[in-house]
Order: sequence, then C-alpha cells, then structure tokens
Amino acid sequence: MASPAVPTPPRPRGGSDPEPPPLDLLRPLRSAGSLENPYPVYAVLRTVRPVLEVPVPGAGEADVWLLTRYRDVHECLRDPRFSADRLRARLVRDNLDRLPPFIRQTATGMRSLLTMDAPDHTRVRKLVNKAFTPRRIAALAGRIQEIVDSQLDGVDAARGMELIHDLAEPVPAIVIAELLGVPAEDHRQFRKWSSELIAQIASQNTAERQQRGAAAAGQLLGYLGDVIAARRREPREDLISAMIHAQEEDDALTDAELLATSNLLLLAGHETTTNLIGNGMLALLREPEQLERLRADPSLMKRAIDELLRFDGPVQATVRATTEDVEIDDRVIPEGALVILNLGAANHDPEVFEDPGRLDLGRDPNPHLAFGFGAHFCMGAPLARLEAEITFRTLLARFPKISLESDTPDYRENPILRGLKHLELSFG
Repeated sequence: MASPAVPTPPRPRGGSDPEPPPLDLLRPLRSAGSLENPYPVYAVLRTVRPVLEVPVPGAGEADVWLLTRYRDVHECLRDPRFSADRLRARLVRDNLDRLPPFIRQTATGMRSLLTMDAPDHTRVRKLVNKAFTPRRIAALAGRIQEIVDSQLDGVDAARGMELIHDLAEPVPAIVIAELLGVPAEDHRQFRKWSSELIAQIASQNTAERQQRGAAAAGQLLGYLGDVIAARRREPREDLISAMIHAQEEDDALTDAELLATSNLLLLAGHETTTNLIGNGMLALLREPEQLERLRADPSLMKRAIDELLRFDGPVQATVRATTEDVEIDDRVIPEGALVILNLGAANHDPEVFEDPGRLDLGRDPNPHLAFGFGAHFCMGAPLARLEAEITFRTLLARFPKISLESDTPDYRENPILRGLKHLELSFG
C-alpha cells in the first residue's frame, strides 16, 4: 500500500523575503519555568491567572489560551465544546505551512484518534480497544517480564547502567512493536524517527528541525505502509492484521486512518512509558524514604505508579479547539480558539491534592489526569502501568543498592512530552 505524501516545509519563493520561522504554538509552556522543574511556575499561573490568554508572535489575531486549574482542565476534557480536531482552531487552519508535519498531516486525511471527535473517534477506538482489554493486557505480563529480564541480563552491575537507553526505551518499544506486528528488532530505528518528530516541539524549534522531522515522518509512514502491505498478504495474530481484517470485512477504517492509527500506537505506545519509567525512577531515588517504603511494602506498587504519574507525568499538556464561545471565570474563550490544557499543573493543584509537591506513594484517592479523562482517556494506560510496575519491581529487586550516579538529570527539550535524555545509575 502506498503511503500518503507527507508535506514538507515551504521553500522561499525567491526575492529577498525570508521564509517565516516555524510557528511556536507551545510558547506558553516553554516560558513556564525550566525543563528541570516547571511546577513552581505552574503554581504561579494557576494562582494569578488560571485562565490565561497568551500571544503567539507572528500568528495574527489567533486566540490561544492556557488553563492550569484542575477543575477547568478536568471539565474541558469531557466538554464536547472543546474539540480534539486541531483544524477547528483558526491558528492551525491559517498557519498550516508553518506547523510540524504531524499537525499538517491531519489536513491531508491522516487523522489519528488524538485528533478525532465522535462519531469517528468512537468507531476507531472501539476497534483498537479490543487489543487493550484487561484480559489481553494481563496476558502480556510474562512476556514483559522476559523483556525486562533480558535487558537487565546485559547490565554490568559493577559499572551501573544508563536507565533510558538500556531499559526505559527498549522495554515499551519492543512490547508495542510485538503487539502491533512490527518487527521488534527495528525498535531502535523507529525510536530514532520518533526522536526527530518530537524535536519539532523542542525548546528551540527551527526550520532545519522541521525538515528533519518531515523526513522522519515520511520514513516512518513508509515503513509502516510496508508492514501493512505485508500483513495484507500474510495476516498474523497481531493488531495491524486485526485492523486490516476490520477494514476489509466491515469497512471500519479508511487506508489513511489505518496508517495514522498504526503510527499513533507505535509512537505513543513507547514514548510515554519510557518517560514514566525515567521520571519515576528519578523521583524515587530523590526520595529515599519513599523508596524504602515501597521496598518494605510491595503492595504499594499500584498506588506508587499512580503517584509517580501525578508527581511528574510523562505528558504535561494536551490541546483542544473551541467549537463555540465558552465562558470560564467571566472570561470568554471564543469559538475557534486553541486551548492548551496543562495536565501537569492540574495534577499539582492544591484544591484537589493535599501538599501536591510531596511524593506520597500511598496517596489515596489520587484522581490525576496524567492519562487524560473522558472519551480520550489513554487506552494504553493499563499497558503502561503494567510495564512500569514490572520494570520498577524487577529493577529494585535485582539491585538493592541502586542510587543516582549524578543528580543533574538531562531533560529532553520538550514542554509536552516530559522525559529524560539520560539517567545514570549506580548499584554499589
């Protein structure tokens, strides 16, 4: 099956007029403190201006708003007036040629679940959900354990390990590849493509990064197109084959939706869990009392995973577009506005979480929004939790003297997908 063409950034049209720079949709999050710890600045925004209209230089009169309170973010995630279709926002429609390829693809029919509203979202999600039932996820536990053990078998305990490259990246990447039906041995390659795509929303976005991201998008979609074509010829017991069957038998997916859904599952299926494992281990090792509490009472693990998700979640924000005027706190967010829902700020809201800056592995209740809420709640949440639980449990059991080699972590330049580039651990 031929892959849809992926748009590339426009070239200058001659003369002396420079090419306009890539549009920075996420400037409000970039200015919200350092990569190392944005939460204090989130707290100021949440207190002083929880419903904030923010300018986007070079974007004309487009409306962009930032919400940081739990109650507002929670409500907007389930309010149908806040659409997941970014093309409903004037800022996106009027500036497509300056946006990253993963946003522009929506305009060419490459819509994933992230950018769909009902009834299309309901139709596609119902199909994909079959791969993420509690029974099917539980059945993966043994295989996940094998992958974790295999990765740790290659670690030299005397030298320690680099957590991200050696464990946090390969475990979820191999799991989602096998679930989809993508060759697991290629996980390093699609991780590289993923990194190029994510770099387009880095702190210092440039036209060059846009071009590299466009190239990576084209290569990844071409790769998945080849896998889909192979599964059409020879179906297997995997998710891509199941989606092809549903497409051919029930007309449940268009070709573009099949490709976009495969792409989303492959990328989201490992990026967020990688960040959960990295951010979570860093938080545990910075709080030795909580770490020892977990060692002493392994039954806390499920609550611990939820607290790590709340405390320093892998996804800091999501976006919506208003379909009509919406009033919050006597402020009117107009129809066609782009609204940034700050999940990280909401998860540190003291109106909902007592002493939110404290890591409490026994926190209960813990209604965090790390996986979203409502119709777009992350369908992969049970798998991510299971992968993190097995990884943490095995790592802590194998290396009882685990510690940070250095407490100066190197964060990826990304205000939304919050994660570490590296985390060096010592076992002595």
